[in-house]
Amino acid sequence: MSPQENDVNVRWQTIVARYAIPDKWRSAWQVVNSVLPFLVMWYVMYRSLEISYWLTLLLAIPTAGFMMRTFIIFHDCGHGSFFASAKANDIVGILTGLLSLTPYYHWR
Repeated sequence: MSPQENDVNVRWQTIVARYAIPDKWRSAWQVVNSVLPFLVMWYVMYRSLEISYWLTLLLAIPTAGFMMRTFIIFHDCGHGSFFASAKANDIVGILTGLLSLTPYYHWR
């Protein structure tokens, strides 16, 4: 590895170092601003079925984005990197696994 590449690697490690340690408040906020909108959109989609299937299909687009965010949380919990506590990772992982239709312990 050249000195320039090594310098770039050191700079990147410095930049991402603060994200390498789980922060329980940041993690909890991510759960709130991902799972709650997903559940709300799911309900709105259900209610929109009475109005129009096209409206329901249109609402599925942002809902899929929130489902993807929920799956990402699930994935990070499976790695044990979302919370510092293994128990918190397991609890949130199981719940987000239910929402993303993926069994947590099988995924790990």
